[in-house]
Amino acid sequence: MSRAKEAFGVYVHWPFCLSKCPYCDFNSHVRHAAIDEARFASAFGREIETTAQRAPGREVTSIFLGGGTPSLMQPATVGAVLDAIGKHWTVAKNVEVTLEANPTSVEATRFAGYRAAGVNRVSLGVQALDDASLKALGRMHSAREALDAVAIARRSFDRYSFDLIYARPDQTPAMWADELRLAIDEAAEHLSLYQLTIEEGTPFFGLHQAGKLKTPNEAVARALYDITQETCDKLGLPAYEISNHARRGAECRHNLVYWRGEEYAGIGPGAHGRLDIDGIRHATATEKRPEAWLMRVETSGHGVVTDDLLNSEERADEFLLMGLRLAEGIDPERYTALSGRPLDPKRIALLREEGAIAVDTSSGRLRVTSSGFPVLDAVVADLAA
Repeated sequence: MSRAKEAFGVYVHWPFCLSKCPYCDFNSHVRHAAIDEARFASAFGREIETTAQRAPGREVTSIFLGGGTPSLMQPATVGAVLDAIGKHWTVAKNVEVTLEANPTSVEATRFAGYRAAGVNRVSLGVQALDDASLKALGRMHSAREALDAVAIARRSFDRYSFDLIYARPDQTPAMWADELRLAIDEAAEHLSLYQLTIEEGTPFFGLHQAGKLKTPNEAVARALYDITQETCDKLGLPAYEISNHARRGAECRHNLVYWRGEEYAGIGPGAHGRLDIDGIRHATATEKRPEAWLMRVETSGHGVVTDDLLNSEERADEFLLMGLRLAEGIDPERYTALSGRPLDPKRIALLREEGAIAVDTSSGRLRVTSSGFPVLDAVVADLAA
């Protein structure tokens, strides 16, 4: 297959937020002084140039501006980043350009500016549609503001999505079903629905350990998951990935790059990448601290601090781990090509018998079933063993 016909994504990380959410373990930082956006835009451009020299000749099919809160950037900064990508790689005519935004940092003039800069899809961090939950999650917007932001997105972009977190403290299945129906009415084509996880090193972790933050027990969490699947299926937004739901054809193309094991460049502080250089898959990661990343880029043209070469087994395991998150599943022959050995037919037979996986008779694709998804980690571990 020619390089131009393969998907190639560029992920750009804007590391700054207005405040740090208590559940968040992403690489995000709060700065009270003004951010020198021109300096960061220049550094993004430099790292893009250096990365393109290592991975030339690609056609960019998707760009994702994530964070942090990218909607704190001026549209001119976004435009400069997109221009740099277009200068150093070919960009597909139908490229998907997504920008993450918080409802607090959104207003019509800035959205119009992002659209003019080349963004054609926006992903809003709504997280909840009731004020008490938003306050508990440390969010700085109300449910009304969130819905207003969704309405602005609808007017400004043909494609938009938003995130919600469920299995929140004191959330009942009935409450979640109502919230989800409202979300689907507003969402149009795409929703990301994440079960709240308590991550070590976050304020929520300390509260949870001290018994001051109670999340739903396993049975309630499972009921909430089942309601998510049933409601989204019924209302036309089935899961195409374990936490992502879309109408047919409205899937986030950039995220499919990750889950299908394709190539992507990671630009900016704390960004990860997967690049094929001289037939070898490189797993890259950049310096997480924004100012340290900036100095590295200005000194040596990039902020890469990790550049691991993945062997065939590591590559195959990653392909399995990511690909089985998708409703479409994986092609076992690709696993064999990557690892040099086929998946164990006995393990496949046993997991099929248990109803955790299914194999498509015509294509041979292997996928996790709806009853297998809640125990996905165990299924992947079993197949990879």
